[in-house]
Amino acid sequence: MSGRLDAALAHAPDRHLAEVYLERLRDERPDMFDRITSSPRALRLLAATFSHSRFLSDEVLRVPEWIEQLAATGEINRVLSAEEYETRLTRYLAEHCKTVSVAVALARFRRRKILRIMLRDVLGLATLSDVAEELSNLADAILELAYRTVRTELVAQHGAPRFTSETGDLRECGFAVIALGKLGGKELNYSSDIDLMFVYSGNGDTDGGDSISNKEFFKKLANRYTTLLSTYTPQGLCYRVDLRLRPDGRLGELCLSLDGMKDYYANRARDWELQMMIKARVAAGDRKLGRRLIGFVEPLTYRSTLDFRAIEAVSEARQRIGEKLAARQAAQSLSAGGTIDVKLSPGGIRDIEFLVQCLQRLHGGREPWVRHGGTLFALFRLRDKDLLSGAEYSRLASAYQFLRTVEHRLQFEDDRQTHALPHDGTAVETLARKIPPGADGEPFTAERLVVKVNAYLADVREIYERVIHANRPAYHAYYSFKPQEEVQQEAAVEPAQESTPDPPPSNLIRFLDQKAPGLAAALVRRRLLRGRERFEPFLEKVVASPELLAFLDGNSEVADCTIELFEHSQHYSDTLSRHPEMVRALDIAQPWSIGNVPLDAQDLRRFFHRQMLRIQAESILRAEPIFDTLARTSQLADAIIRAAYRIALARRPPSALTSRSYQPGSQLMVVALGRLGMGEFDVASDADLVFVLPDEDAAELEFWTGVASGIIDVVSAYTGAGAMFAVDTRLRPNGREGALVQTESSFRDYFATRAEAWEGIAYMKSRGIAGDLARAEEFLSTLQQVDWRRYGQSGRSRAELAQMRARLEKEQGEKNPLKAGRGGYYDIDFALMYLRLKSAGIYYKFLNTPQRIDVVEKMGHLEREDAAFLLDAATFYRALDHGLRVKTGQSTGTLPAAQAKMDSLTALVARWLPGQYREGPLQERLRQIQNRTRRYFDRLFG
Repeated sequence: MSGRLDAALAHAPDRHLAEVYLERLRDERPDMFDRITSSPRALRLLAATFSHSRFLSDEVLRVPEWIEQLAATGEINRVLSAEEYETRLTRYLAEHCKTVSVAVALARFRRRKILRIMLRDVLGLATLSDVAEELSNLADAILELAYRTVRTELVAQHGAPRFTSETGDLRECGFAVIALGKLGGKELNYSSDIDLMFVYSGNGDTDGGDSISNKEFFKKLANRYTTLLSTYTPQGLCYRVDLRLRPDGRLGELCLSLDGMKDYYANRARDWELQMMIKARVAAGDRKLGRRLIGFVEPLTYRSTLDFRAIEAVSEARQRIGEKLAARQAAQSLSAGGTIDVKLSPGGIRDIEFLVQCLQRLHGGREPWVRHGGTLFALFRLRDKDLLSGAEYSRLASAYQFLRTVEHRLQFEDDRQTHALPHDGTAVETLARKIPPGADGEPFTAERLVVKVNAYLADVREIYERVIHANRPAYHAYYSFKPQEEVQQEAAVEPAQESTPDPPPSNLIRFLDQKAPGLAAALVRRRLLRGRERFEPFLEKVVASPELLAFLDGNSEVADCTIELFEHSQHYSDTLSRHPEMVRALDIAQPWSIGNVPLDAQDLRRFFHRQMLRIQAESILRAEPIFDTLARTSQLADAIIRAAYRIALARRPPSALTSRSYQPGSQLMVVALGRLGMGEFDVASDADLVFVLPDEDAAELEFWTGVASGIIDVVSAYTGAGAMFAVDTRLRPNGREGALVQTESSFRDYFATRAEAWEGIAYMKSRGIAGDLARAEEFLSTLQQVDWRRYGQSGRSRAELAQMRARLEKEQGEKNPLKAGRGGYYDIDFALMYLRLKSAGIYYKFLNTPQRIDVVEKMGHLEREDAAFLLDAATFYRALDHGLRVKTGQSTGTLPAAQAKMDSLTALVARWLPGQYREGPLQERLRQIQNRTRRYFDRLFG
């Protein structure tokens, strides 16, 4: 084998299989063998296919041009939407249905697109969420085109179905395909069944010569549709269709009218059937009709009081009995060291999904935010509302992502719906090599894979048993099902803790008088009240460690810091209680600096958490100016992303490069926008990032896409060391549908011709933070000139910004009044963006909010009095937001309802507020600022 082929297979997980397929390609298609192997990019795609998937390798042997075409386009670097797949499939059917049946064409199209998705997956160009979403988008397109095909045939035979609408009009009858399960949640596997049910608008008759009832028409449609999707062809089938989740299951009608559906779910649906509707989504057909059904069922899904054990007992009814039996068998063999099923074993994927749905139903009635069909997204929202702890969220999300990754590798091997690890040791070793390396960068072996899977199953089992089976106390059930308004009213009359006398000292605190008098004196001096209950479990761990106790006793400022954190922050109290050794990071006597940043992913996470704790402790104890604290937090985030860049680059194998002579280094530009772009990053902030590549490096776009994905993974992965912060890349051209990494010319073209005003203006809060920083500065300066010519000179920005601000207020103002509500922080931000744009011809490398105010004032766009007020208002909002984040560890956007919590927040934020806003009730000061801010905004925007 030539050196070129040998290098391409150096990191192949199944080299023997790849070599077999390469030899077959050389023998059967020598012309294509020569063409593909002479192209480094195409050869890389070929080697990845041949070493990961037998069924796709067989397809490539039949049509090797697929690889060549993929290598020639840049589409492998981005997510394709359902609409894009639909456009491609429409064209494909028009070209191929003259020679093959629709069923064959659909199956062939699916395999071709599965190849593309699989390559994005195994080459590190897509996250798990991207892969699952794209598999779902592909399915949606196939479902839509198959539906149109079948309906067109039936209308030609019987005429169009008609029904009488609520207004008495005779209309054409709609038909909606409702996806449930994984497809409904847009989390489809490579080889999943698709759970569907069908609804039509109403009863009536078709208008053709061979007229039949609508019921009969749609029954025929449902049968033909299901047959078309699940017919076996020489290209395999499209999807196994499961209709057992429809009303009355196997005994029920294939499709029902909307009124029939409503009657069933309102009066006869069992509890588990309502729970299945959490993932309901319109996948094809009449979208409006489908949404009417889902909208009707949603309040029914979240209205009932839950008994978790009763739900579990019935949720795996007729259509899941076989899987429950398989799960029990898997559990028995697992204990004997046998089969491990990543889906059905206790603690597997099914348990995570079921647990999430139970929590959604339990809390979704009073917290609509947690209603979402996607498991990972729902987990995030449950954590966001404190319905899962940070540790529970981290463990469940990590387990789900890892187990789904293993499941995907099992399924795309032979296009089989399998979830069990193979029995054969060699096969397990091959599977392990297909799993992306862990956070430590070490590749998996068979032994390490089995240990990792078992550890995740145990993690999930522990949380599952605790949440599902534990007897919940009465007060929890009481608050879970009371309307939100009643909960808030009762919380509002909770007595303020300051009005109660100090609780008597516990035996543990009395013990300090003798063993740690310095720490005891700090407790007296700092008068720990609100955090006393949280402090004692931490103190128990400290007392058990003579070293830590001596450290706290001998460092009064560290002791003061620790007590202040427990008094003011539930979030950092929990952190210190879990990791009491982190008090060593609170030695604020030494000037703060970033120091040496580790280049190991696990060490990097620990470094981030220690540094963040130190910064926030200093912010509280020394009342550091709020924008100074945000600047430090931003510097820390910058350092983390730069380290992640180096880690991700080191992990990419040389075989991922198109050219062997190419030397990757700092070419990729990592640009921060939003809060990080302005240097105002805070606790629980997301990092808005985009990745830009010089045009001359475009040939290695795939390599750098892998690096960018690696950066995101290092920064945002959930591990035992905790997550650092989330990364949001949606501000790139074309948003989520755009490629993760794009060239400079792609950015310039997009912003010069297609970007909306708000997109261009968002880049006025941008700066390079990793990679080639000098080039990033030059690039952003050029981009700002494009924005200025397009918006600043034309004057379009004023109206468009005003419209966007009004839309944000309407959509988010009620949920997030501090930021998006009337007179909120967005009023200030939009005003400053507009005023800056008027002078965007002058480029500034970096401006935070105070600097933005100073610049626009000096340019003559802002009166001195207005500038002074905007600075005070911005400081007030950032201080209030910072206080909420420090207390809870998340961004809430609303003031607490309970008076005791309000008093606690007031005491915390007073240290950062402008002098004239430190007196009086915090709510009243907020109203004054909101009113004056809105008056200025209206004056500016008319």
